[in-house]
Amino acid sequence: MNLEDLRKERQKWMSWKNIAPLRKTVESLASGTWHVEIGDVVKVSGNYPQDIKESAKSLMPWRKGPFELFGTYIDSEWKSNIKYNLLRPHFNLKDKRVADIGCNNGYYLFRMQEDKPKLLVGFDPSPLYKTQFDFINYFIKSDIVYELLGVEHLEFYEEKFDTIFCLGVLYHRSDPVAMLKQLYKGLDKEGEVILDTFYIEGEGEICLCPKSSYSKIPNIYFVPTIGALKNWCLRAGFSSFEVLETSVTEANEQRKTEWIEGQSLEDFLDPEDETKTVEGYPAPARIYVKLIKDKK
Repeated sequence: MNLEDLRKERQKWMSWKNIAPLRKTVESLASGTWHVEIGDVVKVSGNYPQDIKESAKSLMPWRKGPFELFGTYIDSEWKSNIKYNLLRPHFNLKDKRVADIGCNNGYYLFRMQEDKPKLLVGFDPSPLYKTQFDFINYFIKSDIVYELLGVEHLEFYEEKFDTIFCLGVLYHRSDPVAMLKQLYKGLDKEGEVILDTFYIEGEGEICLCPKSSYSKIPNIYFVPTIGALKNWCLRAGFSSFEVLETSVTEANEQRKTEWIEGQSLEDFLDPEDETKTVEGYPAPARIYVKLIKDKK
């Protein structure tokens, strides 16, 4: 696969009629010098001559965050710091080549800079999220590489990675084992994957297969038990499967704010029983695992 030709083709996405005005918002940002703080809130402070809130609002919806720009707090749908802090004790990225698959606007990548990795690459084929990233990165001025590519391009990428994060992507794939194999092929020897996906309780090696949607999300294909997920990963070639954490998604982590459009978690659950989705399935629960590639 010729990635250079693909990059050129996808760069044209930035001229789509719904994206082009947003690109102009980024291109018209004023120059200056600012102070950057990377923490639970990715924060930029200092004097700025333009109405940054109006610019940020034009880039909605903001799914990942939070960010704060010159006093404007971008209260994203997901408080992504909760997930990041849950995973933080389980990795060290110093001097490593790191990829984030489905990186959205780059919140996790910005946080990962504190480890001083050798390389940070985000993969996400969304021109909106790429524009949000460029908007934030205009002020942060990081060396993060953002690719309008997906997990299917990993095995053809110019770099092999020491650590790959894949958070909230696997359940969107109709062939999860094939995707896990793509992650495997993107790793260097003895590389690791930090994976997050939905799961259901149960002793058997089985999956929930939603009829048409899960939590009102139409492209959810399989929600496995831990045993089934482990089997997928072993079949994909990984030599080690370690459960790091499990959690139930709660309203303090995902909720409707003025920075998104449409519905959020409260609308996806049964109003009479929050342990179930509106479709009657078990409410979303997440499992976080570390997968290791062997030395072959």
